[in-house]
Amino acid sequence: MNYISVSNNQTINISLIPVIDYNTFFELNTGFIINRPERHCVNYYGYYFNGKIKLICCIADDSTHEIFLSSSLVELSATLDAFTSKLLCFEKFEREIHENFGIKFSGHPWLKPLRYPFNRFDKSQTIANYPFYSIDSEELHEVGVGPIHAGVIEPGHFRFICNGEQILHLEIQLGYQHRGIEQLFIEKKNLIQRITLAESIAGDTVVGHSTAFSHIWESLCDYKVSREIEFTRTIALELERIAIHTGDLSAVCTDIAYQLGSSVFGRLRTPIINFMQEWCGNRLSKGLIRPGYNKFPFDQLLANRLKNILDTFEPDFSEMCKQLFKLPSALSRFERTGVVSNDDVKSIGTVGLSARMSNLKRDIRLSHPYSLYNELDHEPICKRHGDVYSRVQIRKLEVKQSIEHIRKLLENIPDHLDNELMNSPKLNSFSISLVEGLRGEICHCAITDQKGELLHYKIKDPSFHNWMALALSVRNNEISDFPICNKSFNLSYCGHDL
Repeated sequence: MNYISVSNNQTINISLIPVIDYNTFFELNTGFIINRPERHCVNYYGYYFNGKIKLICCIADDSTHEIFLSSSLVELSATLDAFTSKLLCFEKFEREIHENFGIKFSGHPWLKPLRYPFNRFDKSQTIANYPFYSIDSEELHEVGVGPIHAGVIEPGHFRFICNGEQILHLEIQLGYQHRGIEQLFIEKKNLIQRITLAESIAGDTVVGHSTAFSHIWESLCDYKVSREIEFTRTIALELERIAIHTGDLSAVCTDIAYQLGSSVFGRLRTPIINFMQEWCGNRLSKGLIRPGYNKFPFDQLLANRLKNILDTFEPDFSEMCKQLFKLPSALSRFERTGVVSNDDVKSIGTVGLSARMSNLKRDIRLSHPYSLYNELDHEPICKRHGDVYSRVQIRKLEVKQSIEHIRKLLENIPDHLDNELMNSPKLNSFSISLVEGLRGEICHCAITDQKGELLHYKIKDPSFHNWMALALSVRNNEISDFPICNKSFNLSYCGHDL
């Protein structure tokens, strides 16, 4: 067989992943996805191996809960047929491989630098001379926004081509804050250093990324996690979703000058993150998730405190949503603004909310469940119109759903158990972990060497998939609608740049 099938959070010997010639590799992985919307690429990357580049492709099947793994060895100077020539969803993966190793992809329509990492293959390509798409016209004009923005927003450059006020094209240039996190996972040998790195991948997704790293490390060490530890992670993941979605609703209200909504949703976020500080000492949940042990057990006192917070939060949240979604001036800004069609989200391979907004049912909590999601009968919330209204509606409904999940979990709080010692990581192994973060699918992949040390570590934040959706959403909208479109996605700059 040309591939091997694994499950989420499974570790296998790296030799079990078939190494096939590139033409077979190309046909296999593009064939997996064509006309199969339940399948998508969760990771595709390369690393140096015996003087060549080893490519590994991971295709998830959301209906069977499988992940198909295959690999191919290619020369450093290779020119390869681009997966992107058949499927646009591979576009960023191949741009990154090209940028990191200099491999050329024939038939790729947009083979530009992606991140400008410090260890890129061609250091003569700098962010200062990024090759923006342009149109030579006396009627059209360009508008540049960023990379430095007002306030505390992270750096990113947006280049618009406009006809008057109408946006014809948007190109988004990132790569301003590459921190080399993937390489640091290799260099740092202490486990506490590595989990701290995981917490720093994206500042608002501390629980999501640290859970993915913890799962992958526990899998590599063949460590069976207790229900108590997974209970902690599931509660924390849903609280993180509530906090950020609520803050995003505040930001959306700010962008349409609805001061009441901005103030109330902003206030409502505060008790949720303050509870995290009561629980673990940090409002962003840093220090809470650790591989193999639970430093901050969740007891009945915390449960009672959380129930009281949610009992106070929920009616105020519902009332503010009721006011927002019956306000004509708000609806006029939300409805039919920033539309991305179902065909487009399938084509570019969006994940999370950015898929579900256009009725693409993509949610790791259902398709590749982990922690305690099998106990929750989770059903993804989908909308059909792919506009700002759909995105804010999903946030509202997911907040309420997360509250329901938490209430159900609090009915059966597991006892705290003493932690068992973990073994060392398995030798020559590959492991993969998928987690549904607040923006969508997080994917971590790890490879160990013959000594059990990390040989390669690969991270994919959901924003990697979804920035293109923002670029498509603003086409034929007025440039004044860009802020509301941008906030309705709320994508991560640092999660993309790494």
